[in-house]
Amino acid sequence: MVNLIRTDSTNADFIALVKHLDQDLAERDGEEHSFYAQFNKIDKLRQVVVAYENRIPVSCGALKELAPGTVEVKRMYTQPESRGKGIASQVLGELEGWAKELSYSRAMLETGKKQPEAIRLYQKNGYHLIPNYGQYAGVANSVCFEKILR
Repeated sequence: MVNLIRTDSTNADFIALVKHLDQDLAERDGEEHSFYAQFNKIDKLRQVVVAYENRIPVSCGALKELAPGTVEVKRMYTQPESRGKGIASQVLGELEGWAKELSYSRAMLETGKKQPEAIRLYQKNGYHLIPNYGQYAGVANSVCFEKILR
């Protein structure tokens, strides 16, 4: 059974999951990892979701305001042994619901071309490809998505 909790970036389970995420991304991104890492600080994230499977933390995600009405989905990660069960979609859905409660109408995100499973997750959940935004504009290995929250 999966249990989702809303918390913030001080949550110890979130911090531990993000360490696994950063290790995975360092391997995938190689020399580009330091560029991406500068945009992935977690110290000020106030909307964090952690998923527990049989009381074990297995997945997470967070929100960060980009602009009035627009939120960015950040730090999505699921432990390898828990993938393929729909848990990441549940975390994403909880984040979207929370964003709507906070009056956001659009969610945006960036992921890497070296993360095909993340790209599939976002497409499966109604996100559409957009031009790279902000610090990701012109970055060849980044892909950006958005979803209008209804």
